[in-house]
Amino acid sequence: MKKSNKKFYIIICILTVCLIISVILNFTHNAKLKNGEETAVKVGKEKITANDLYKDLKEAYALNILIDKIDHMLLDTKYKTDDKETSYVENQITSLKSNYKTDDEFLSAIKSYYGISSEAEFKEMLRLEYKRNLAVKDYVKDEVVTDTEINNYYNSKIIGDVKASHILIKSKAKNSDSEEVKSEKENKAKEKAEEIIKKLNNGEDFSKLAKKYSDDEGTKDNGGDLGYFNTDDNYEEAFVLAAAALENGKYTEEPIKTEYGYEIILKKAEKNKPKLKSVKDKIKTTLAEDKLSNNNTLYYESLEGYRTKNKVEFKDSNINSQYKAYLKRLTKNSSSNN
Repeated sequence: MKKSNKKFYIIICILTVCLIISVILNFTHNAKLKNGEETAVKVGKEKITANDLYKDLKEAYALNILIDKIDHMLLDTKYKTDDKETSYVENQITSLKSNYKTDDEFLSAIKSYYGISSEAEFKEMLRLEYKRNLAVKDYVKDEVVTDTEINNYYNSKIIGDVKASHILIKSKAKNSDSEEVKSEKENKAKEKAEEIIKKLNNGEDFSKLAKKYSDDEGTKDNGGDLGYFNTDDNYEEAFVLAAAALENGKYTEEPIKTEYGYEIILKKAEKNKPKLKSVKDKIKTTLAEDKLSNNNTLYYESLEGYRTKNKVEFKDSNINSQYKAYLKRLTKNSSSNN
């Protein structure tokens, strides 16, 4: 959309609500005061003018209406409605409805909480929320994540696919166990893993030891073979990076602690590390998600940054002041939850 149209649209948005009210109250047929103002409502001898109504209306409602309309202008074209968006909206509604016995209770709840009186209106709110989430992630990727962070992540965490085998020794600890019992079971598992490493040091075969001792029922019969894997597979990062750090044909000389227990890893092969160019966007996405999950205020700061980047300007000084106060309130509330 052209820059001039954006600025004009902001002015139009401010006037929209007043125009709707003026039609409802039929201002064109109201009497005018001496100063030319139209009377909107008479209460006995007192009068509420159209200007009074517009001022109050602008202060009470225009900000939220404007923000939604501006974001629709910025996002609806860039982030077209697709199956993912529709699925997100439907899942949100289904999940929320599950908390209520009837549709009337559901509608009453969203009206009370969001000020929304229909499911269709609620869906539109969720669609805008979905698009805002996409915009925030893109903004953080492009404007917040730095090249230094990308390079550091690439150098420390991006590896070629690793082929390895493992022997898993579970601790057998339970949540219901006391801390003392848990610690005892953990130590026994670690000691057992250390004994297996001693057997490897004495020349015993890794595959045979896996078949005999491993607690991973899915891999023990084939000698603990895991095939090729990487950090984006269903493995703990610590496990994958420990495997990658080994030389081919070498095994871990100390047990690796994971959520499953203690692991002994034998590295068999590793493919070439992908070029930075081919994984850069993936790294940016990962770093952006990490930043957003660790900083609650970043979401609102990014929405503000996204609007500013797209040259949104509030020409009405009162609306601009309200907008700044609104953002300050949001970031303050979200930072208290960090």
